[in-house]
Amino acid sequence: MSVNILLDRYRHRVNTVLQRYISKLSFKNTALVGAMGYGTLLGGKRIRPLLVYATGNMLHADDAALDVAAAAIECIHAYSLIHDDLPAMDNAYLRRGHPTCHRKFGEDMAILAGDALQALAYSILVNSPMPGVTKENRLAMLSELAHASGVTGMCGGQALDLMSKGKRMTLEDLEKIHRYKTGSLICSAVRLGALTAGAYGKSVLPELDSFSHAIGLAFQAQDDILDVIGDAGMMGKKTSSDKLSGKSTYPTLLGVSNTQAKIRDLYQTSLSVLSILSEQKYNTTMLRALASFIIQRNK
Repeated sequence: MSVNILLDRYRHRVNTVLQRYISKLSFKNTALVGAMGYGTLLGGKRIRPLLVYATGNMLHADDAALDVAAAAIECIHAYSLIHDDLPAMDNAYLRRGHPTCHRKFGEDMAILAGDALQALAYSILVNSPMPGVTKENRLAMLSELAHASGVTGMCGGQALDLMSKGKRMTLEDLEKIHRYKTGSLICSAVRLGALTAGAYGKSVLPELDSFSHAIGLAFQAQDDILDVIGDAGMMGKKTSSDKLSGKSTYPTLLGVSNTQAKIRDLYQTSLSVLSILSEQKYNTTMLRALASFIIQRNK
């Protein structure tokens, strides 16, 4: 089986799992649950769940346990996008080629949907069966997701990003924002996959952290490039939004060609780390494919 077919199967798998969790919610016919499903199930690349599966697959974790971690982190990601799109944040009209959640359901329901998806993520991770995962490791996964989602991770990075609008920044400042805002959840996805495998996974966390830090920055740099030269129709959202909002980005600080060179360097760093794991007899094929996809994607 080719790696692309395998990744497509896992993408379909997490979509099915997410649909199952959403369909079991109380008040399923309300605008709130409708907004939760809309924000979660409307498509997307599913990079974070795929990183959970790819890491866990490399470490021989049970797919049923990986389903839980993959669904939890995608709920956090979906909530973050709903809130990012709000008028008080990025004021976006389109997401994945469709009206943003607040444009379809109203700001009030979009805010509540994001709040409820965050709660759902932790409910999934606490209550769902996870074959082969000890209570100790489940608790470590909860701590990991909380750390990556809050002030010490995504929310902290989002706050730094909002405060940076219209200000001149250094590359060091920019990368600090990206390590928190984008990189924290990407790193967390890899770590959740490793923690699902228990001690076997914990033994390679230093290498996996190095890998995910590199691809996390590469992911954001590619996002910045696409905002400048990407096709709005293909991306399903407006381009040039960073420029219009006065944000500093990799292209504004380095230029497009130097940003593309940086992406290639980060990609090579990620491959170098995976080569170390390959030498230890780990199958890194899926992680390599995801690293390649991250730097080559056009949306």
